[in-house]
Amino acid sequence: MLQFEASVLWNAAVSEDVYHLGLTAPSDFGRARPGQFVMVRIPRAPGALLRRPFSIHKLIFDGGRRVSGFELLYKTVGKGTHALINYRIGDTLPILGPLGSSFSANKPWRRVFLVAGGIGVAPMPFLADRLLAKRLNPEDCHVFIGGQSAADLLCQDDFRALGVPLTLTTDDGSAGDQCLITHPVEAALDRSPPDALFACGPMPMLACLAGFLEQRGIFAQVSVESMMACGMGACLGCALPVRDTHAPYRHACIDGPVFDLDQIAV
Repeated sequence: MLQFEASVLWNAAVSEDVYHLGLTAPSDFGRARPGQFVMVRIPRAPGALLRRPFSIHKLIFDGGRRVSGFELLYKTVGKGTHALINYRIGDTLPILGPLGSSFSANKPWRRVFLVAGGIGVAPMPFLADRLLAKRLNPEDCHVFIGGQSAADLLCQDDFRALGVPLTLTTDDGSAGDQCLITHPVEAALDRSPPDALFACGPMPMLACLAGFLEQRGIFAQVSVESMMACGMGACLGCALPVRDTHAPYRHACIDGPVFDLDQIAV
């Protein structure tokens, strides 16, 4: 874990309420793994006492393999994120991270599904990059993204640049098929099941995935979306029910945010 002041490289609107933020980082930040997160203190936020958690979206390299920064993809949902959009190039933000557990991206997977709901897509480009770096063929890394409308279907260009298959759905039919993203995922599982499935999104989506993955015996990991006050297990505010009668709760910040899907009580 590192604690440092990051300089803003860019802070650009992606849609009406989603922004893409680039930040500098020391080279040791290269230890970050897909699924981990950072805690960002936003001094300009009203009553800015607590840091806010954000998934690591991508790493930034200096032209070689040396990490010089990282990227965040965030949605404006409260006072902190609304204050964050006012940061400009050269402004600084206090960072704590990388923190938490990560996806199992280093195993020799032959076929993988990535499933994202809305802003849950944030950690997926980093994960896809790492999987392909481990010699997974792009055509064997199928990405599924769902949202309420076309504006919620983020990172499409990132995945198309990687050459991976992409399936899109929206609740209102404004892009892709008009259905929940779990529908084409289940159909694809029946046609050609993967070795592993990685997902991030709202809990109802994860619960639906758990329902039909449990009978298929497919390895699945999910990144849970949870409010965090400290990011280090001190406040115990991000408790998550799990399937363990001896210790029925885990904490998203130190035990997660990535869990094996069969661990959590969704």
